[in-house]
Amino acid sequence: MKRRDFLKAAGVGLTASAVAAPAIAQSAPELRWRLTSSFPKSLDTLYGAAETFSRFCAEATDNKFQVQTFAAGEIVPGLQAADAVSNGTVEACHTASYYYIGKDPTFALFCAVPFGLNSRQQQAWWYDGDGMKLMNEFTKKYNIVNHLAGNTGCQMGGWFRKEIKEVSDFNGLKMRIGGFAGNVLSKLGLVPQQIAGGDIYPALEKGTIDAAEWVGPYDDEKLGFHKVAQYYYYPGWWEGATANHVMVNSQKWNDLPKTYQAIVAAAAAYANNEEQAKYDARNPAALRRLIAAGAQLRPFSQPVMEACLKAANEVYTETSAKNPDFKKVYDSMVAFRNDEYLWWQVAEYTYDTFMIRSRPRA
Repeated sequence: MKRRDFLKAAGVGLTASAVAAPAIAQSAPELRWRLTSSFPKSLDTLYGAAETFSRFCAEATDNKFQVQTFAAGEIVPGLQAADAVSNGTVEACHTASYYYIGKDPTFALFCAVPFGLNSRQQQAWWYDGDGMKLMNEFTKKYNIVNHLAGNTGCQMGGWFRKEIKEVSDFNGLKMRIGGFAGNVLSKLGLVPQQIAGGDIYPALEKGTIDAAEWVGPYDDEKLGFHKVAQYYYYPGWWEGATANHVMVNSQKWNDLPKTYQAIVAAAAAYANNEEQAKYDARNPAALRRLIAAGAQLRPFSQPVMEACLKAANEVYTETSAKNPDFKKVYDSMVAFRNDEYLWWQVAEYTYDTFMIRSRPRA
């Protein structure tokens, strides 16, 4: 259902309940918010989720609630978006919470961590498990309220100038890699670099870094990584899914009328579904184009995957031992993941595997 159709349907429902939409609009205050994104405008999937959120808020209130969106760097750098919300510079941001592991590694667990949840599991943990409750409890100290507002699905393993045939090939490699995964790959000798999306290409082109990961084919093609690195690896085991959030300043959230709070939640949920739908729809064609342009598709080998899993589990154990917040959230996520994969093994994985093997080959 398109956003306008959704809003029209909602209006019909309100009329049927004898609550006139114009009356609601007339009683609604005029508000102007600013939302800063962690992403450049060129990434229409990621930055576009913020624009979708903004349009939804405006259309649901007859333009009384205006949320002006700003790309990374227009107000603050992309990796400082949550800080701008926390200190009240802006009312809201759209970001990936693993950008803030320098403050606390617990942030990563709500976004993406190595060998974590897939996107449907993340959604289930957020809405029907403890994910939403745990994140909002955790970010109280940062003056932030969170709304799930996007997912990339499973990502690719990144672009490399040389092949990764053995675990030792990571040693000394300088790679742009976001979030908690850098801590894991450090155990294998890799040197992680956290660089905002718009700055990755020049770093890769100049040789400042040897490899880079971003999201997947649709965005990677836009950023042009295939022009400066040949080998395209999969899967992105560090991001089996990556959740984005609209973060709202706690005081601004508490000041909102309840109707506007409901609209913010609905707008974020719509943006959440739309973002992954765009990736799912657009990645296949982009992957074909990248291969046609010379990208060499490579899987990470089983020994590499197993070494990475071992390193990840070591990091989780070490971090949990010294960070109670991390341990609380990680234990919840792992228990949820283990139950979910029981179901995946029975139905989801079995069905998908059969259909992949049975599909017509071009």
